[in-house]
Amino acid sequence: MITEAGNDPKVARLVYIAAFAPDRNESVQTLIKNPAPGAPVPPILPPSGGFLLLDRAKFAASFAGDVNPDVAAFMADSQVPWGLDALAGAVTEPAWKSKPSWYLVATEDRMIPPDAQRAMAERAGATIVEAKGSHAVYVSQPRAVADHIDRAANAE
Repeated sequence: MITEAGNDPKVARLVYIAAFAPDRNESVQTLIKNPAPGAPVPPILPPSGGFLLLDRAKFAASFAGDVNPDVAAFMADSQVPWGLDALAGAVTEPAWKSKPSWYLVATEDRMIPPDAQRAMAERAGATIVEAKGSHAVYVSQPRAVADHIDRAANAE
């Protein structure tokens, strides 16, 4: 989302937290099309009514493996379906090509492989930090995430 929305003139910097950072003409769909050998396969259920969800039974292990089990169960129960069409939305002009960016790699992520995160961050020329955490690193490691955002916000 921020890759395109970051082009707004009010946006000075971009901060990615275990996220996709597509290039021009790329979408989430194109980025996940050819996973690296041995990469985890997110437990995405078959589309229903044009929307996707993660399998609740596999949610914690894949999305929130380092989150308190009760919180992870709540997250699984309260997940918001995402539109199938959103996967194919290609970026027209990535903001990271013209604005400074920061990227926090979640080293235990089982949704977006950490090596894929590093590759996207490097391609974007981002300032990279790593935190031991799942895809839900913002829940399990809030201090690391807040510090990363703070460094980006206060950068010269």
